[in-house]
Amino acid sequence: MTTRHSATIGIESVSKSYDGKVNAVDDVSLAIAAGEFFALLGPSGCGKTTTLRMIAGFELPDVGRIRIAGTDVTDLPPHRRDMGMIFQSYALFPHRTVTENVAFGLRMRGVAKAEIATRVDEALRQVELVGYESRRPGELSGGQQQRVALARALVVQPPVLLCDEPLAALDRKLRQQMQFELKGIQKSLGVTLVFVTHDQEEALAMSDRIAVMNGGRVEQVGTPAEIYDRPASRFVADFIGEINLFDGRAEAGRFTTADGRVLPAPAGMTGSALAVRPEKLRAAAPGAGLIDGRIETANFLGGQALYRVATGDARRLLLKETLSGEHAIRAVGEAVSLSWRAEDAVVLAR
Repeated sequence: MTTRHSATIGIESVSKSYDGKVNAVDDVSLAIAAGEFFALLGPSGCGKTTTLRMIAGFELPDVGRIRIAGTDVTDLPPHRRDMGMIFQSYALFPHRTVTENVAFGLRMRGVAKAEIATRVDEALRQVELVGYESRRPGELSGGQQQRVALARALVVQPPVLLCDEPLAALDRKLRQQMQFELKGIQKSLGVTLVFVTHDQEEALAMSDRIAVMNGGRVEQVGTPAEIYDRPASRFVADFIGEINLFDGRAEAGRFTTADGRVLPAPAGMTGSALAVRPEKLRAAAPGAGLIDGRIETANFLGGQALYRVATGDARRLLLKETLSGEHAIRAVGEAVSLSWRAEDAVVLAR
C-alpha cells in the first residue's frame, strides 16, 4: 500500500471555547512536518482531542487558521480535507463485513469496483487480516477491530492520518503490540500521523515529537528525549513519568531548598524548582551521599526496582535501579544515602 504523499500541518494561533466560557483550546500554534508521527499528550480536558477535531474539521476554531500542505482548510468540511481518522471506539459498521467496512470510504469517493477490490485486499494484507474478510466486527477481538479501523483509514491513501486514543481500549500487551504495528505502518507509508493520547509511555515510545498540553495550552513541544530529560515546566516534569521535585532557588550552579539544604544543579540555570528523575539518583551507604533515608516501599518492575525512600526531613523520594545478579532488590527498612550529578538535574520555573 502506498500513499500519494504526506502533508505538513500548520495550526496558527487557534482558540476554541464552548458557550463562551473557558477556552478548551487557548492560542495553540503547532507546525507538524510531512511524514511525522506527532503526539498530542495531556490529561483529560487539556484540549488535545478538541485540537485534533479542529484539524479534522469536526470543530471550527473561534479564531486562528489551520493549513494542510500550505492550503487553508479552516472552513472546509471534513470530507473535503482528505484525511483518515481512527476513533477510540473504532466506529465500525456492525452489520457490515470487514471487507465492506474497509471499502466504505472508497465507495463514497466513487472509486471503480475493480480498484476497490485490489486496494482492500492490499490494506488487509498490510494489517494481517487476510482470511477475515467475511467476518463482522462482533466476531472480532478488540485488536482485530482496531486493525480494521486502521485499514479503513489507510485504504483511501490519505496524506494525513488522525488518531484519537485508538489503543486505549486494548489490554496492555496487545496495546504494546499495536504500538509497534501502527508506528511501522506509518513509517512504511510515510503518512503524517497525529496521535492523541493521555498515556505518557505510549507517546514517548511512538512519537517523533510530542506536544504536551495543559489547560488548553501547549506547555512544551519536543522529541521524546527532550520532553523527558529536559522538561520546560513543572507541569511537564510532573506529568511525564516519575520525578523528584524540590522547591527553592537556583543560582551559581547550586540549588538551595526552602529549608536551607544545598543541592547540586546545572550551572547557568535559574528557577524555583529542581527536578531529578528516579533513575538519575544513586544510592550509597548512609552518610556517603547528599540525603539520608530508609527504603519505605520496594516495587519489583522486572529488570528494575522502584523504591520510595523516606528521608529525615519528611520527604518521600523515588529511586529507580536496574537489578542484576550482583544487585538484588533492596529490603524495606534498608538505610541508604542518595545523590546525583548536577548535570542530571533540571531547574524549572514555577
